[in-house]
Amino acid sequence: MLSSRRNAALACALSALAGYVDGIGFLHLGGLFVSFMSGNSTRLGVTLAEGHWRSAAEAAGLIALFVIGAGAGSLIVLGRELYCQCWVLLTEALLLAVAGLCHAFGLSGSAIAAIVLAMGLENAVFQADGGAGLGLTYITGALVKTGQLAAAALCGGPRWAWVPNLLLWAALVAGSVVGALAYRWISLAAIWFAAAMALALSGMVFAAANRQD
Repeated sequence: MLSSRRNAALACALSALAGYVDGIGFLHLGGLFVSFMSGNSTRLGVTLAEGHWRSAAEAAGLIALFVIGAGAGSLIVLGRELYCQCWVLLTEALLLAVAGLCHAFGLSGSAIAAIVLAMGLENAVFQADGGAGLGLTYITGALVKTGQLAAAALCGGPRWAWVPNLLLWAALVAGSVVGALAYRWISLAAIWFAAAMALALSGMVFAAANRQD
C-alpha cells in the first residue's frame, strides 16, 4: 500500500494527523489515548486489576467508540467504490469539526467521543477488497515492518523498502509534538486545525482521483 509515492505521502500525512490528534487527546484525558487503543487496553487491564472501576469504564468506552468508528469507515469504503477515500476523509473532517463545536459549547465528553470516532474511521482510508487495510493511527506494526524489511535488506532484499514505514512512525511523532504544543496554546480548540487538515486532504485526494480518470 506504500508502494507509490502518492500513497506513501498520504499515509504519512494521515499518520501525522493522527499523532496531532492523539497528542491533544492524551493531554486532555490525562493519560488515555484517542487513537492508540493498545495503550488504552493496557490501561483497562491495569485499572481492572486495581479495582478502579471508573477509570476502567473510561478506557473501555474509548475502545468501543474506536471500534465503532473503524466499522463506520469500512461501511463507507464498502458502500462506495468511487471516491471512497475522499468520503472517509470528509466524514473524518466532519467529526473533528463536530468535536470543535462541542468543545465551544462546553461539551467536552461529546467532543472526545467525536474525536475517537474520527480516529477509528481514518484507518479505512487504505482499506480495499474487504481487507483490514493500513493502520494509520497506531504505529507498532510499522515499526515491526521497519525492522523486518531492514533485516531483509541486509540479506539482499530491497535496499530501501523499510523507509516508508519508518517515515510513518516519524510523521506520527512529529504530529504528536505539534498537537501537544497546540493543546498547551488553545486547549481542545486545537482540534479545529485537525479538521481543516482532514478537509484539505480530502480535496487533494478528490483532485488526484479526477486526474487519474
